[in-house]
Amino acid sequence: MHLTNSAMVMDAMVQKHKPGKKVIVVIGAGSIGQAIARRVGAGKHTLLADLRQDNAEAAAKTLSEAGYEVSTAVVDVSSRTSLHSFIETATAIGPVTGLIHAAGVSPSQASPSTILKVDLYGTALVLEEFGNVIENGGSGVVIASQSGHRLPALAPEQDKALATTPTEELLSLYFLQPDEVKDSLHAYQLSKRGNSLRVMAEAVRWGKRGARINTISPGIIITPLAKDELTGPRGEGYRRMIESCPVGRAGTPDEVGTVGALLMGPDGTFITGSDFLIDGGVTASYWYGELAPAI
Repeated sequence: MHLTNSAMVMDAMVQKHKPGKKVIVVIGAGSIGQAIARRVGAGKHTLLADLRQDNAEAAAKTLSEAGYEVSTAVVDVSSRTSLHSFIETATAIGPVTGLIHAAGVSPSQASPSTILKVDLYGTALVLEEFGNVIENGGSGVVIASQSGHRLPALAPEQDKALATTPTEELLSLYFLQPDEVKDSLHAYQLSKRGNSLRVMAEAVRWGKRGARINTISPGIIITPLAKDELTGPRGEGYRRMIESCPVGRAGTPDEVGTVGALLMGPDGTFITGSDFLIDGGVTASYWYGELAPAI
């Protein structure tokens, strides 16, 4: 992991933080992570992390110019060593009271093995490591996907395995092997189903620290990642989802940000271990409407 050198960070981008200030960690400095951070980061220190330093710095510039106190880091969520170093950086700034995990790769961006490593294993690793340091009264959200809701029901033992298998053994599960997961979309669906199940299990452990954790499963939200999908090999299917869903449009990062703010804020203190589907009704149409697959 590489951290931005303080000498390289312009004063206009990052305000000097006060030691011990509450920290909101954002992993994945894209549109959705920023939208949630805007709603929960005022008066706190926001630590923006991404696999690419230029992404983190661009997001930091936007937020700092809007009055937020921000610093940046580079982290690889699929590396425990990288994540450990990142957590040390976060806790050195102050107590971590919020986690927004929005990092991941889509079916058009990566192979099945990479998707499982980043989206499934990486998320489990983030939940485990931040579950060890989250402060009493803290909260977090993980960005999953509507795709997890379109995967047919798994066997109960598979659900339990995705939720509770020790992190370092997760990718060894028999139903995640290459002969079982042969395409990127299937890997993505399994990963996102796994995210919501993992969060449900982790909510029990986080609760022992007085903290909460939930997932949000967005549908098609107009972000750079979504544009990759809309122009990729599955673009026609994505456009059909938008046109045929009950609300007849794609969503915006701010709409996801509103749900994130509820889950992380004072009005959401009775909510933990839950998954919130926000997809304009695409999943409803997939199971019961015009988007239902032919049998």
